[in-house]
Amino acid sequence: MTMNARSGRTSAPADGVTRRLKKIRLVATDVDGVLTDGGLYYSDSGEQTKKFNVWDGLGLVLLKQAGLVTAVVTMDQTPLVKVRAAKLGMTEIHQGVKDKLAVLKQLASKYGIKLEEIAYVGDDVPDLPALRAVGFSAAPANGRDLVRKKVRYVCKAKGGEGAVREVADLILAAQGLSAAFLVEHATSDRDARS
Repeated sequence: MTMNARSGRTSAPADGVTRRLKKIRLVATDVDGVLTDGGLYYSDSGEQTKKFNVWDGLGLVLLKQAGLVTAVVTMDQTPLVKVRAAKLGMTEIHQGVKDKLAVLKQLASKYGIKLEEIAYVGDDVPDLPALRAVGFSAAPANGRDLVRKKVRYVCKAKGGEGAVREVADLILAAQGLSAAFLVEHATSDRDARS
């Protein structure tokens, strides 16, 4: 287990964290700075684009295959987020959100789960109330200092570079699943239906 010099947090989950990860039933994430690198890209015509990472996308798909609910909760409102989330099979897409904790409470009620059964990945000050309330909180390596000091886990990966996948892998491992098994199982199911 190594220590993160910037935050003082360990980079591998301790036993208490693993116990928390085993309970997770819903994983929610911010978008800008978490699922993306936080940059805003504009075409010559003024159209905004974002760069998403395929590792993060597969991590969210694997969580869904494992039976967990996945959600996007973001202050931004853009068709890009809806398109990306829908492509990953996500139905809980919450944009233009000022109070992220309120959305997490609504999701907990909707799915009959407790806040302690939710994991949330955020990178900036608007994420703090949600990060403080959930059972497992994480931030990308390049999240704001204040946020990295408040979460249970600081990722090795930066936002938009696999941080969400890192969290997904931790949750799956704690719950006795592996990415390879889920991918192989999904492929076997598709072959059996062909």
